[in-house]
Amino acid sequence: MTSSETLSRNPAENLADVLARIAAARAAAVAPAAETHLVAVAKGHGPEGILPVLEAGHRLFGENRVQEAKAKWPLLNERFGDAELHLIGPLQTNKVRDALDLFDVIETLDRPRLAEALNAEIEKRGPGKTKQLFVEVNTGEEPQKAGLAPKDVASFVIRCRDELKLPVVGLMCIPPVDEEPALHFALLKKLAAECGLACLSMGMSADFETAIRFGATHVRIGSAIFGERS
Repeated sequence: MTSSETLSRNPAENLADVLARIAAARAAAVAPAAETHLVAVAKGHGPEGILPVLEAGHRLFGENRVQEAKAKWPLLNERFGDAELHLIGPLQTNKVRDALDLFDVIETLDRPRLAEALNAEIEKRGPGKTKQLFVEVNTGEEPQKAGLAPKDVASFVIRCRDELKLPVVGLMCIPPVDEEPALHFALLKKLAAECGLACLSMGMSADFETAIRFGATHVRIGSAIFGERS
């Protein structure tokens, strides 16, 4: 489907199309994950664009920025309190408290200082609702991107999970735009297996069907549902 076609359709229709494509990709995959969850990426879209997807019954969403999510999701949650929200963009340490208030899952744990800030805030809150964490991996080792180099993943996960007792459940990556994504998805799957992590957040609008072939448990899809951001 072209961008113009996506823009001309209701997001709920696009959602149905994407869910059908996910089901078809899972059926064609040799060894898909037990489940593949669709994270509908709503960054850059206001409540009026998100409402049709919520009204269609979808409840799993992703946002890139803490402040943007803070501006729109409290109101949406008044009507749809069962929505699950993932942070899929970079997290500054001074936004950790707000992030833990807003998000159910943080997919961009990428450095020791952030791990320590999350640990301090989680310990301060005491027992309660578990916030799951994914470690972001810079599989292409691109200098302009956040994320750990592949060689550093295992030791970082051990520190986060075993020393800081953080609820790390998986890995996340964004492959370089000019490289074959399958190579990066295969690498992420290998790293997750070595760390004993069950979840793989990989694949976006252009490559999620490939990610499903490699066992993605979460695919992050924005433009194929909501159209291009204004």
